[in-house]
Amino acid sequence: MNPWLIFILAVIGGSFLLNTTISLLNLKALSPDLPEEFADTYDQEKYRQSQDYTRVQTKFSLIENTIITVITIIFLLGGGFNLVDLFVRSFGLSSIPTGVVYAGSLALLSFILSLPFSIYSTFKIEAQFGFNRTTIQTFVTDIIKSILLTAALGAPLLAAVLWFFEHTGSYGWLLCWLGTVAFGFIVQFLAPVLIMPLFNRFTPLEEGPLKEKILAYARVQNFKLSGIFTMDGSKRSTKLNAFFTGFGKFRKIVFYDTLLEKIGDDELVSVLAHEMGHFKRHHIWKMMAISILQTGLVFYLLSLFINNPGLFEAFGMEYLSIYASLFFFAFIYSPFSTLLAILFNIMLRAHEFEADNYAARTTGAPDALVQALKKLSLANLSNLTPHPAMVFLSYSHPPVLERIRALRETKSLP
Repeated sequence: MNPWLIFILAVIGGSFLLNTTISLLNLKALSPDLPEEFADTYDQEKYRQSQDYTRVQTKFSLIENTIITVITIIFLLGGGFNLVDLFVRSFGLSSIPTGVVYAGSLALLSFILSLPFSIYSTFKIEAQFGFNRTTIQTFVTDIIKSILLTAALGAPLLAAVLWFFEHTGSYGWLLCWLGTVAFGFIVQFLAPVLIMPLFNRFTPLEEGPLKEKILAYARVQNFKLSGIFTMDGSKRSTKLNAFFTGFGKFRKIVFYDTLLEKIGDDELVSVLAHEMGHFKRHHIWKMMAISILQTGLVFYLLSLFINNPGLFEAFGMEYLSIYASLFFFAFIYSPFSTLLAILFNIMLRAHEFEADNYAARTTGAPDALVQALKKLSLANLSNLTPHPAMVFLSYSHPPVLERIRALRETKSLP
C-alpha cells in the first residue's frame, strides 16, 4: 500500500479517536454538584440545563464527526478527488481557472455535507435550549451572502496563489506568503466597514450613563475609540458577547444587544476593560505576528509537496496539478496544525488571564468582572467543569472558575 495513503488514513483515524476520547472524558467530568462560587447565580435547574446543553452538543458533535470521517475516507479511497478533477478538466479551462473551479467544487461538496448538521444544530439544539432566534429567511440569506463573499474574496486569492506557484519558481512560496499577509491586512480593515454590516446592523450606543462611563474610562487609559456600537446579535441568538474591531484610530467597541439587556453598566465597563487589556498588553499584535510566521511555514512546507507523485497516487489522481497539491498537503499538515493549535491556545489562555488582571487593576473593581463572567456563563449555559484534557487541547479561554479565582487573588493584592 502507498505509504502516503497509510499516513493520511492514520492521521484521519488518529484525529477521530483523539476527538472522541476527549469528548467522552469531558462528558464524564460533568459534576452534579453546583460549584459554590456560582451559588448566587445559578439555581439547580439552570445548572442542570447547562449540563444537558453540554451533553446534547457533545453527543451531536460525536455523531457529526463520525459521519464526516466515514464519508471522507470513502471519498478518498473511492477516488472522489480524481472524479472531481476529471469533471473540472472537462470544461477545457486553463490551469488557474480549473484550480479555482476544483476548489469551489470541493467546497460545495463539503457545504452540502455539513448543511444538515448546521440546520439541526440551529433549529433543533439551539432552539431546544432557548438560544435560537434565526429565522429560515435569515439562515438562507446568510448562506447566500457567505457563498458570494467567499467567491468574491477567496477566488482571486486562490488564483493569485496558483499563479505565484506556477510562474515564479522557487520563490513562489515566499510571494504567496507576502501576498496572503497583505490580503489579510486589507480584509482586517475592510471587515468592519464593508463585510460585517452585510450580516448585522450596527447602531451607535445611545447617549447616557453607560456611554459616559465607557468614554471616561477610555480617556483615563489614553485609549482612542472611533465609536461605541451595539450589534443586533439577538437577530440570530440570545447568547451574549462583545468585541473590538479595527486598528489604531479606527478601533470600535461592539456590544451585542443581548449583552446590554443582561449586564449592568459597571460590569459592561469591566468587559470593555478586559478587551482593552488585550490591546494594552499587545496580545493582538503578538498573535498576529505568530500567525504570519505560521503562514510562511505553511507555504514553505507546501512548496515541498507540490506535484508529489506518491501523494497523488495515494489520492488516486490521474493528473498532477498545483491546485490539487494544496488540498492533499492539508491532510499531511493536519497533525502539525493540531500541535500548533494547542500551543496557540496555551498562549491565548495566558492572554485572557493578563487581560482580566488589567481590567481588575485599571477599573479597581474586580468584582464587577467576576459578576460579568458569571452572568455570561449563565446566559450562554457554559460548561463550568470541563475536563482538563479538553481545556488543554481546545480551549482558547480558561475555564470561568479559574478566571474567577485569579480575579479573587488580584483583589487580595495591595
